[in-house]
Amino acid sequence: MEWILLVLIGLFAGALGSLVGLGGGVIIVPALVFFGGYTALLDDLGPQVAVGTSLIIMIFTGLSSTLSYIKHKTVDYKSGLLFFIGAGPGSIIGAVANKSFSMESFNLYFGFFMILVSFILMIRNKIKPIETFKQSSYQRSFTDASGREFSYGFPPVLGVAIAFFVGFTSGLFGIGGGSLMVPAMILVFLFPPHVAVATSMFMVFLSALVSSATHIYLGNINWLYALAIIPGAWFGAKGGAYLNSKLQSGALVNILRIILVLIGIRLVYQGFTG
Repeated sequence: MEWILLVLIGLFAGALGSLVGLGGGVIIVPALVFFGGYTALLDDLGPQVAVGTSLIIMIFTGLSSTLSYIKHKTVDYKSGLLFFIGAGPGSIIGAVANKSFSMESFNLYFGFFMILVSFILMIRNKIKPIETFKQSSYQRSFTDASGREFSYGFPPVLGVAIAFFVGFTSGLFGIGGGSLMVPAMILVFLFPPHVAVATSMFMVFLSALVSSATHIYLGNINWLYALAIIPGAWFGAKGGAYLNSKLQSGALVNILRIILVLIGIRLVYQGFTG
């Protein structure tokens, strides 16, 4: 039963992560921590192993969804590689910093972070994009399937700085980083939403390669759990990428943010009560 549960966690996380560009770690990490206290299979799963294992899975989630988005020609490779200049080192530092967490402190900080992510998801469609960087030094354009053209851009230094912070949180919490990067790309840099999600998943893939390598070096991977979750995450990510091209993800985002708030509150409570 536990193995079926792991496959379903991967499927759900991969689909939602790919659909809205989160990466899926916001589902996998709390699921591993939560079920670790209730099943013999996941018993004694510490925060380092939960995060390291999640990042291994993010490699496959990111790759699967990126390959799907490539078919729809919505991945901005140049911007993604530029962001990776910051996200790569940030994810390594975050992975190293993760080793200082106890279960209580991890629950507390990760719980607050989940609530923050939920808040960002709640307001990201209500805030108007900032026009400041529309004529910045680095300019890009995108034409969607209907022929509508979008112009967007950002100062490279600022983009790398934001990506560094996103990479740090990815290595620290095992969440992929898209939960912060997608809103930044849409609201600050005026990325078209579909391009932001696709490019975020490309960056999630690259960052997960680096941060998971660090966690492998630190011995923070449970390969058995990873192998059980990866198949579901792979096919879930493909399904999420397909849905992203076909429908508005607003309803699912609303459901997701409610789930994240509840999980966040529970983790904060556990962090305070020990």
